[in-house]
Amino acid sequence: MNAVVLVSGGGTNLQAIIDRIADGTIHNTKITAVISNNAGAGALMRAEKAGIPAEVVSPSDFEDREKFNMALLEKVESYAPDLVVLAGFLVNIPPAMVKRFAGRIINIHPSLIPSFCGKGFYGLRVHEAALKRGVKVTGATVHFVDEGTDTGPIILQKAVEVKDGDTPEVLQRRVMEEAEWKILPGAIDMIATGRISIGKA
Repeated sequence: MNAVVLVSGGGTNLQAIIDRIADGTIHNTKITAVISNNAGAGALMRAEKAGIPAEVVSPSDFEDREKFNMALLEKVESYAPDLVVLAGFLVNIPPAMVKRFAGRIINIHPSLIPSFCGKGFYGLRVHEAALKRGVKVTGATVHFVDEGTDTGPIILQKAVEVKDGDTPEVLQRRVMEEAEWKILPGAIDMIATGRISIGKA
């Protein structure tokens, strides 16, 4: 299975996928490209280090959003992926891409959906909201991407304990280590080995 991974930041989830492919935890899978909307993303260096083609498609290089969306879709299509993985990609996926790869795009979200998800909930904001609400358990979710924000069928979830004295940064790290880095590779392997039908969680 050929996978294209879309990233915006440091690429810790990307690294988890690279490592799990390398150690055989993820079967039958090759990352054919890493694409970022951010030329300064640390994930691009991780890709290059692993010998994976790394590309940048940045909104700032296009005169409007429509042209960016078209360029992003064309770039992803050029690698003919069986699966598109959003691993901390902070850009709304254009409807045309959702349609083109219907049931073949998955996303990792740092909460137990349906809590703390949807428009405006990304990155540290999710953990800030969880702490403000006083929840005792949070976690992460891998889901298929549909036209909505964090509304597609759920594939895997893993709960993480919220501890006294947690800051958003500390909680974010724990959710990554205990949940995200485990369930994202897990979901990819489930798809690659046919244990879950594409688009049918």
